[in-house]
Amino acid sequence: MLLLRAIGLMLLLTMAGLLPSKAAEADLRATIAKFAAATGFSTTEAVVRELAASGDPAVERPLSALADGNLYIRKSDSQAFVGKEAGDGIELLDPLSGEKTADAAKADLTKIKVNNGLRRVIRDALGTLTLRAKDASVRLAAAATMFKTPDAANIEPLDAALAAETEPGVKTLFEQARAASVLVSDKPEGDKLAAISVVAARGDRDALSLLTSVEANAQGAVKEAATAAIGKIDATLAVWDAGQNIWYGISLGSVLLLAAIGLAITFGVMGVINMAHGEMVMLGAYTTFIVQQVIRTSFPGLFDWSLVIALPLAFLVAGLVGLAIERGIIRFLYGRPLETLLATWGVSLVLQQAVRTIFGPTNQEVGNPSWMSGSFDVGQLAITWNRLWILAFALAVFGVLLYVMKRTPWGLQMRAVTANRRMAASMGIRTPWVDALTFALGSGIAGIAGVALSQIDNVSPNLGRGYIIDSFMVVVFGGVGNLWGTLVGAFSLGIVNKFLEPYAGAVLGKIVVLVLIILFIQKRPRGLFALKGRAVEA
Repeated sequence: MLLLRAIGLMLLLTMAGLLPSKAAEADLRATIAKFAAATGFSTTEAVVRELAASGDPAVERPLSALADGNLYIRKSDSQAFVGKEAGDGIELLDPLSGEKTADAAKADLTKIKVNNGLRRVIRDALGTLTLRAKDASVRLAAAATMFKTPDAANIEPLDAALAAETEPGVKTLFEQARAASVLVSDKPEGDKLAAISVVAARGDRDALSLLTSVEANAQGAVKEAATAAIGKIDATLAVWDAGQNIWYGISLGSVLLLAAIGLAITFGVMGVINMAHGEMVMLGAYTTFIVQQVIRTSFPGLFDWSLVIALPLAFLVAGLVGLAIERGIIRFLYGRPLETLLATWGVSLVLQQAVRTIFGPTNQEVGNPSWMSGSFDVGQLAITWNRLWILAFALAVFGVLLYVMKRTPWGLQMRAVTANRRMAASMGIRTPWVDALTFALGSGIAGIAGVALSQIDNVSPNLGRGYIIDSFMVVVFGGVGNLWGTLVGAFSLGIVNKFLEPYAGAVLGKIVVLVLIILFIQKRPRGLFALKGRAVEA
């Protein structure tokens, strides 16, 4: 008996919960039915506003259909339906549920007419509906839209939404959207001054644009307050712009670090001016292209792993090519830097032409995996995922290489050869193989740099050409053969470049940087961090 009572109580509670829903649906249907009696655009607009005032998301379907010209009245019973053309007739859908109810001939229906003014009212009504959406991201998007397109008609819906909103972040955006609407309304001066304070606190470019418009059209205290707020926002944005330039410089520095770190090893240990280093970068980028082509045609589900697969392959391909160049050409030219420069320049031309012959002269498509696509904001900074991942990757490569140089026997031998080649050879170190493996390592690192650069630059036979001069500048500025110098040099040149570009342009900015480096080398010929050792100091 007790169980039956409990079940009965549950049923009563369930029915009690359904009753308001059924009652609300009946009210909505009654309001929608008023479209049948609408005799003009003004009366249709009144029905639209009444539906919007309900705040029920279910009215989005009939309002959207009305805006698209797909809301019909059946002549026989004056009921409203969403219509969908099906051959010679019209398929009728329930305006709230969207379920198919019947088919009708076009002659049995009357289409509710709309004009541009009514469509604008419907658009605003749909915007206010999203203020009550269950999904917070939808509410945020609605608030952002209302801030960018302020309208005095938005004030009342925003007041109602503010009263019901519980999430602080969404509520703040609602307040800003309301303030923007107040500024374009005929509200008293006191309300507008308060609204200017709210908008100024936002401090972004949208706020600056809105306040600039207000300043141009306002007078008196409102104009003065808008001018003062614009000055504060300009000062704040100047700081954020400097921060954005620093981020761009760090991003460029990470690219320069990847391109130059292999060159720092070969140039420092072997004293070889390798003009084909850029082509090792190019080979890494083309290896990425080949890997992605194979994955696209045979294993499309692995596309997000394409870069992970390409990294070791690019290192291997570029490293083997570098080893072949060292064993086949460079080992006969040690001690003759001008001849190594000319020989490696010739090798670079051969590699470029080989790639043109195999892949063609045009750019090749290398896609971004999903985890490297898109961007996000930190305050007023726009940060793209691909640049952030490349920065993290460059620092990881630097860390691994530093560990190899400082903590492994091979790294000890490399440093010994750098410090004093003759003494290292007399201690039993096979300097020719150290040279060969060092050149292969530097080339392999350039190959994995090509994997990263394929995500932000065009993959073409000329890819490496754009980085070889910058790489040499980084190495010479930081200190030949010094990894820490390469790190500091790459980020320093990247940041300086990005601060010069807005004033001097990209090309003139590079020229200014080159002149500054030449002047710096006059004072410190060994760069920022000079290597220590009898041979290097000789």
